[in-house]
Amino acid sequence: MNTLELASHGPVIPVIVIHELADAVPLARALVEGGVKVLEVTLRTPVALRCMEAIAAEVPGAIVGAGTIRSVADARDAKNAGCAFGVSPGYTSDVGRACRDIGLPLLPGVATASEVMQANADGYSFLKFFPATAAGGIPLLKALHGPFPDVVFCPTGGITPESAPQFLALPNVKVCGGSWLTPADAVAAKDWARITMLARQTQTLRAT
Repeated sequence: MNTLELASHGPVIPVIVIHELADAVPLARALVEGGVKVLEVTLRTPVALRCMEAIAAEVPGAIVGAGTIRSVADARDAKNAGCAFGVSPGYTSDVGRACRDIGLPLLPGVATASEVMQANADGYSFLKFFPATAAGGIPLLKALHGPFPDVVFCPTGGITPESAPQFLALPNVKVCGGSWLTPADAVAAKDWARITMLARQTQTLRAT
């Protein structure tokens, strides 16, 4: 899979933190029911890998990816958990090579022009721009478009339903990452209907 294909499934990739294994499958089903198929489950909790395994095995239609890949070991663990892709907060050539070697498509994170050049030199042209709002937001993405017209981004970090359309309107933005689709209070309350509703609302965000 080319990671750019992820953008064809909708304008937002949810950035998901799961603390309870029992929540993984119903949460993923709620998102898929709302039309959000690409799911980035972050490696930020002890149960994250088991959550990825459960979603990959039990939720038809879900395209499960591992977020917060920081090392070669993380990449291997994600691949073994059945993930279809990986996402890193930053980029190193070691992680990039490891993902290529094991066949795990990677969406690498960058925040500066130098990092874009490094990832681009290693063959990556679809990049995660993180942390999007803190690193410069829309003005920086506009500035990067000039020297890197062949590079496209998935801005993540601080994106909201209100700001997402402004990011998606940029020529070098294909999709946004967002944590608002799975609010902690909704997950704690197991309010899967609310998460399905939030997922459905994202379908109207893509710029025309």
